[in-house]
Amino acid sequence: MENNSARPLATGLTILGGAARLAQNLNFAPVGALSLFAGARLRGWWAYLLPVALMAATDPLVCLRYGYPLRSAYSFATPFIYASFLIYAWIGSRLRRTENPGWIGAAAIGGSVQFFLLSNFGTWLAPGSQYGHTLAGLVNCYIAAIPFFRNTMVSDLVYAGAFFALHAVLSRVAVRSERVAAQAA
Repeated sequence: MENNSARPLATGLTILGGAARLAQNLNFAPVGALSLFAGARLRGWWAYLLPVALMAATDPLVCLRYGYPLRSAYSFATPFIYASFLIYAWIGSRLRRTENPGWIGAAAIGGSVQFFLLSNFGTWLAPGSQYGHTLAGLVNCYIAAIPFFRNTMVSDLVYAGAFFALHAVLSRVAVRSERVAAQAA
């Protein structure tokens, strides 16, 4: 159902995902998946604003939880990371009319790849980066980040599966106005 009105179920699940970030392990986070989900199930600027606002609000809280100084909540790489979540939302907007697990999984993997590329580019580009500002330094930055990519991809797949499945079930039994219309094959 194409509906531009309020979407309480999708909004609530997105906010729940943002809150879940506070209980997560830093290398297994719901943020990419919630951005993908928001892009797919929220409309207009909400699909882009809500995930970034949740990140901005929870970044300092995550620092406090893990004992990092508050000044480390935002860094040179933060705009690259937030831009990546906007891209996740854009990718998600391509899923607005589907509940197909294959398409959702492919979108989650695509989101993980672009997050890896963009966030690590921001890390490499940062002034004082431990990686030299050369092509070799960029390659070394990406190589060093490979172990973290696995968790990003797995968490995106797991959380995206959970968000989309919960929405599919709840939109059939509780908030029918948010149900995704079946497409003809």
